[in-house]
Amino acid sequence: MKKTLSEELTTRGFVNQCTAESLAEVLDGPKRTVYHGIDPSADSAHAGNMVLWILLRHLVLAGHKVIFLVGGGTGMIGDPKPDAERTLQTPEQVESNVAKIKAQAERLIGGDRDITFVNNADWLLKAGLIEFLRDIGKHFTVNELVKKEAIARRMDGDVGISYTEFAYPLLQAFDYLTLHKEYGCDLQVGGSDQWGNIVSGVDLIRRKEQHTTYALTVPLIVDKATGKKFGKSEGNAVWLDAEKTSPFAFYQFWRNVADENVEDYLKLFTFISLDEIENIVRQWQQDPGARYAQKRLAEAVTTFVHGEQMTSAVVRASEALFGKGKVAGLTNDELAMVQESAPSAQVAAGDMVVDVLVASGLASSKREARTFIESGAVEIESEKVTDPEQAISAAGVFLLKRGKKQVCVVEVR
Repeated sequence: MKKTLSEELTTRGFVNQCTAESLAEVLDGPKRTVYHGIDPSADSAHAGNMVLWILLRHLVLAGHKVIFLVGGGTGMIGDPKPDAERTLQTPEQVESNVAKIKAQAERLIGGDRDITFVNNADWLLKAGLIEFLRDIGKHFTVNELVKKEAIARRMDGDVGISYTEFAYPLLQAFDYLTLHKEYGCDLQVGGSDQWGNIVSGVDLIRRKEQHTTYALTVPLIVDKATGKKFGKSEGNAVWLDAEKTSPFAFYQFWRNVADENVEDYLKLFTFISLDEIENIVRQWQQDPGARYAQKRLAEAVTTFVHGEQMTSAVVRASEALFGKGKVAGLTNDELAMVQESAPSAQVAAGDMVVDVLVASGLASSKREARTFIESGAVEIESEKVTDPEQAISAAGVFLLKRGKKQVCVVEVR
């Protein structure tokens, strides 16, 4: 029996909090007008944003109307960080970031479906201070605001919080009110850390318009293997922009997720059916070392972000580097991916394999190189090397491997 949308999203793990008694009440009845907002703190979204972008795509495919808000206004202030004031960006930088994120969202979320894009600078920059305080500010108490987690944490710490960031929940609530009045928007979705801000909008609309609207948040995605927030490693985000994170590196990020996470990520970050995911997981569990589930995850997410053609090239380059160990037959672009992603060395035609192993850094000495060869650990283009004195004769590029993980791209001059 086909699942309802609320059942599908719940099973996939998208649901954290909802203001309605039942998610079915929100998603399985009349079609909603849903909005999600992102501040342009960078010129690209990253993997940590993707769970909400995938959720929006599910909603679009189910026939709900989606409004994607890029915060050209709120982006000039910034949502309160837990431990520090944000660095304010110039209006020019904010405007540039808005354009780039909008282009990403239009391609990934809308696809062949309509999606409405708005920029809250269109109304926030026009709002008069006194008018805003009278019409919006009077509906909030300081007592309410200081209880919000991000604000409370800052007030308890040494950094404190400026009035600029303290007022952010009012601005986000004003966004929801504006979209409700102009577009009939009645559902806002966001991350669990946005719950307080989103509920502020629900409350504001109820107080000013006497209308019921809803809030839905997705859970914080945590890497179960490390306990760290998903998508970030020591401050290094995995970007959706190919110029910031190459498609090859993007694919490898998903290809290398820990076993503890792969089933959850298949449900959250792909559109593979739940039945097929069960089959993938069953096959993967028979031989976890083959990483079948990770490969399917990486292919699906990379296709979503970078397209089928690029994904095919990335898979071929990855298989050459970490699988079959051959660069023969790769296109120039695929070979370039391999060369950018692995150590390289240059040798002369006629050099012996033992010398090449040392030159490549795969062996520290000729004696060690001979030991590796004699143990059967050395391959050239997936062919085992048995003769330490074997000479490299032809010019070109080949993959030299020692064991399963040590590899070098060798160019013969």
